Amino acid sequence: MIEALNLTKLFKGKKRGEIRAVDNVSFTCRPGEVYGLLGPNGAGKTTTLRMLSTALKPTGGTALINGTDVVKEPQKVRAQVGFLSGNTGLYGRLSPREMVTYFGRLYGMTPEAINKRIEKLFTMLAMQSFADGRNEKLSTGMKQKVSIARTVVHDPPTMVFDEPTTGLDVISSRTIVDFIRQCRDEGKTVIFSTHIMSEAMRLCDKIGIIHKGRMFYEGTVQQALDQTSTTNLESAFIKIVGEES
Repeated sequence: MIEALNLTKLFKGKKRGEIRAVDNVSFTCRPGEVYGLLGPNGAGKTTTLRMLSTALKPTGGTALINGTDVVKEPQKVRAQVGFLSGNTGLYGRLSPREMVTYFGRLYGMTPEAINKRIEKLFTMLAMQSFADGRNEKLSTGMKQKVSIARTVVHDPPTMVFDEPTTGLDVISSRTIVDFIRQCRDEGKTVIFSTHIMSEAMRLCDKIGIIHKGRMFYEGTVQQALDQTSTTNLESAFIKIVGEES
């Protein structure tokens, strides 16, 4: 379970002064649920997810991952979270199999457990055909699949995906969306950010709309449509954040 409790993040710059990237954001994501954090670029989605994963420390507020405080016990949180960012950051000279094996060892998994997990993940993500080639030779979609396998090799109960389908072709996007659904079906807690409203409508059990660092809405897609008297999430989003032209 993910509980964000008044999360706030300030950045200080010489030219722009203090920037409030995330402002008092609270929400809850439960096991067996896909929670979509929606907003345009620069809304605060990535900063929020990085605080949940302990990559960034909140300026104010905190979050609980399965009851563990991200500020007080970050190391314990990391063992329970799989975090995927938009930047794949793969080592080009390793193969996907070698890359995922390396991360499995970092998590303290046995060779037998790593091999079993790789077999399952590579089958789920359709990676067998390029499992032993170099990462530097892979397409963008293939690299994203390697990143996902690396992220979840330790089978964490909580999954955090930051714009996982951005820049991918239709087939690769479908594979990743199906993988997210399977995580939900396995009872995992899944949160992902996106600015693609059609993707959120297909995938999310619950959504949070964030804009200019603040949470404007939390509920189901249907509730958002009913509240705004619209038939699509894009129109509902525009009405909720008050940016209608």
